[in-house]
Amino acid sequence: IDDATSATKLVQISAGKKPPPAIPQLRKKLAGHTKKVFALQWGGGAYAKKLVSASGDQNLLVWNASKCIRTHVIKLKFAWMMTCAYEPTEGRLIATGGLDNTCSVFNLSMTHKGEINKPQFELQAHDGYLACCRFLDNRRILTCSGDSSCILWDLEKPDRPDRKFSEHSADVMSVAVASTNNNIFASGSCDGTARIWDIRSRNACQRVFMGHDSDINSVEFLGNGYSLGTGSDDSSARLFDLRAVHEIAIYQNPKVLCGITSIAFSKSGRLLFVGYDDYNCLMWDVLSETEPLGELGGHAERISCLGVSQDGTALCTGSWDTTLLVWA
Repeated sequence: IDDATSATKLVQISAGKKPPPAIPQLRKKLAGHTKKVFALQWGGGAYAKKLVSASGDQNLLVWNASKCIRTHVIKLKFAWMMTCAYEPTEGRLIATGGLDNTCSVFNLSMTHKGEINKPQFELQAHDGYLACCRFLDNRRILTCSGDSSCILWDLEKPDRPDRKFSEHSADVMSVAVASTNNNIFASGSCDGTARIWDIRSRNACQRVFMGHDSDINSVEFLGNGYSLGTGSDDSSARLFDLRAVHEIAIYQNPKVLCGITSIAFSKSGRLLFVGYDDYNCLMWDVLSETEPLGELGGHAERISCLGVSQDGTALCTGSWDTTLLVWA
């Protein structure tokens, strides 16, 4: 695909498409944390209605979002956890990490009266804070760090990393695993680049995407695995095509000058939800760069994280106001 073709704007090729779906409405409020919410992730498969959240109150909470109840409370030794992850296949493992430089993995079956106090694994190899972690399956987990690296772990051999990826030149803030192939993952860094990796390849870094003017805080694959979304401190979200190796869209509102903390696509891929430092979540039509479709306002503080459930029925936003809001 040549540059002229790959650079064709989405708005030029989307004429005649159906109008985008309506703006989701606030359905539930999950109140259980007592300090800032830093991270969340939905479960997968039979656990698609559940999610895990991490907060500065030293608790990981597992929620049944549809019933608005907590199912597990995980007590942490350290307060400043920056990420959390929910194992997508069996729904048995939960992971977290932050300024302790450690990825702690908890087994939900090791519960006493709904509480878990001790991790099953503690993965230690990073020389900086843990910014993000994501499970590939029930045996492997990926972590990224302020030490500019990503590490792949095999939980059957937790005492040492399975593989380290060190091509970034600054803090790696986010990783995402392709839902269509869990051997492929993306990373976003404070060096302003997003990278695509194949863990099966000797030369693992397959693509490098540039364009942002500041730190990339969030990366997310479009459902088909052929495109990657990014969100940055430069106030823009961007869409890159993996096959064309080219940026194909920029989603930026000139009235919004603050940074982006997190992004997520709807299950169909038509909608892009973007969380900002100014307490708001904007919903964009992926096929139109002109202006956002609407605003999901409900938080009183910075939106630190958001995610769409695997079955596509709900969006959850987490905030420094201590709450999680569920939209549908």
